[in-house]
Amino acid sequence: MCHRLRFVPLSLTLIAHAALCTGAAAESQAPITPYWWSANSGRVFQGRSSYRDATGTLTVIHVGGDVDTRGQPFFTALGRNGRACVTCHQPADGMSISVATIQARWRATAGKDPLFAAVDGSNCPSLPQAEASSHSLLLQRGLFRIARPWPPRAPDGAAVTPQFRIEVLHDPSGCNLDPTYGLRSTHPMVSVFRRPRPVGNLKYVTNYGYIFEPKNGLPLPIDPRTGLRYSGNLMADQRDRTLEEQARDALATHLQRPEPLSAVQMQQIIDFESRIYVAQSNDHVGGSLSDGGAEGGPDALAAAKPAVLNGPGQPQWGEFAAWDRTGNTESSSEAERAFRASVARGVKLFRDRTFLITDSAGLNSMNFGNPTRDSCKFCHNMTRTGMDVAPGQVDLGTTNEPFADPAADLPLFKLTCDPRYPPQPFLGRVVYTHDPGFALTTGKCADIGKITIQDMRGLAARPPYFSNGSARTLRDIIDYYDRRYDIGLSEQDKQDLTNLLSVL
Repeated sequence: MCHRLRFVPLSLTLIAHAALCTGAAAESQAPITPYWWSANSGRVFQGRSSYRDATGTLTVIHVGGDVDTRGQPFFTALGRNGRACVTCHQPADGMSISVATIQARWRATAGKDPLFAAVDGSNCPSLPQAEASSHSLLLQRGLFRIARPWPPRAPDGAAVTPQFRIEVLHDPSGCNLDPTYGLRSTHPMVSVFRRPRPVGNLKYVTNYGYIFEPKNGLPLPIDPRTGLRYSGNLMADQRDRTLEEQARDALATHLQRPEPLSAVQMQQIIDFESRIYVAQSNDHVGGSLSDGGAEGGPDALAAAKPAVLNGPGQPQWGEFAAWDRTGNTESSSEAERAFRASVARGVKLFRDRTFLITDSAGLNSMNFGNPTRDSCKFCHNMTRTGMDVAPGQVDLGTTNEPFADPAADLPLFKLTCDPRYPPQPFLGRVVYTHDPGFALTTGKCADIGKITIQDMRGLAARPPYFSNGSARTLRDIIDYYDRRYDIGLSEQDKQDLTNLLSVL
C-alpha cells in the first residue's frame, strides 16, 4: 500500500496519490536489508545494502565486498557497556543514527539496549537510568553527551590555558553542576550534547584542499605517525584529527574500553570505515537517482576524486544538473518529471542564489569582509559531499545566542573572554552558548561556537540535523538559513532546496 505523500512544486499540486506511488513501487522491488545492527550479531555486512527511509532508499556500499563481522572490531562489543561502533553508526541511518531508530530501540528493549548506556546515552550518568526522562536528549534530539575536560586539552593531550571563563546559567541535564561529572568535580568536565557524525565517504572527510588552514592562515600540523597533514574536518570540534585518534577516543569514552586495541584491530576498524560510501539511491517520487543523466547514489562517490573545489568543470551538485535538461523524459510520470525539475532548480539555487553572509566566525573573520556576498556553495564547496575543502570550523550561529533556536532542554553557558585576548569576532567578550564548540579544544575566544561542516550525503536517513539536533527536518535546515542570513527564499525556493537535500 502506498501511503507516503511528498511535496512537488506548487504548480503541480494536482498530482494524484496514485501517481506518487510510482517511485515507491519501483523501489519496493529492490532487496531491503534488515535494519538494526546489534553488537556481536555475526551477520554478514553486504557489499551493497539498501534501506528505506523517509524520502526513498539509502544505499550503503563497501567497496571491498561482503564483510564477515564475526570478530570484526567495528561490530564487536569491545568495552564495558555492550556497545560496538555500529551501535551508534547504523547503516540504515546513513552510518549515523536517527531519532526514530533511537525511540524504536527504547520501546523494543525497555531502555536496556547498550545504546542508552549511562556514560553518554543519558543526560547524566548520575540520573536514574530506567526512566525515559533521564535519556530525553537522546530520545528527542538524538544527542549524546560529550564530556570535554576543563581546562581544555589539545588533541595531543597538552594542557591549554583558556582565554575565557565559563559559567553554567542553565543546566537541565544536571550534569554540568553534578558533583561527580560537572565543572566543580574532582576531574572538571563540560558536558555538551551532539549528534554522532556519520561514518562513510571518509576519503572526502580526511582530505583537504590546502596545506594550511585558510581560516587562521597557519600550516596544517603534520601527524608524526604518518607524516601526513591533519585534515581538520573529522570531528565537530576537531578534538580528534585522524581516524585512529577518533577510534581510540570513541573506544575509551563511548564504549568504555579501559585498554587500547591491538594494532591489527585498529587497522581493521580504519580499513572498514575507509571503504564505506553512503548516499540516497532512489526517491519515492523522483525514482532512481542515477536515471535521466543523474549520477546520484554511492557508486559515484566511491569512484570520484576527493577534495575538489566546485567550479566550471566540477559544478556543485552536478550529479543532478542533468535533470534540468534530460530528466524529464516522456516515459517519466508527471510527478517524477516535476520532482526532478524541482531538484534541478534546487541545484541552481544552491550554486547561484547569493545573499549577504554576516557575523560568522571562520568566514567573515577571514579576508572576505563582513558582510560578504556569496551562495550556499561558498561553505559547502567540496564536490559530491558539500563539505568545506578548506579545513577548519565555522560559527553559523546554531549554538550561540542570538541566532540559535530556543532550546530550554540544552545547557546554557556564559563565556566571558579575558581582556588580554581577542574576543569572539562578532559576539564580543561575553557569549551565551549551548555549546562552545571548537573553543573547548583550543580555549580561544575567537573559536567560540565554531563547528566543523560535515558531509551532506545520506541526509534523509539521519534526522535531526545540525550538531545539536535543532533542525528536525530537511525543511527546517532551509528555514534556519533563510532566517539567519535573511535570504528571502520563496516557498517554491525552499521546497526546491529541500528536495535537493533529500536526494543527496
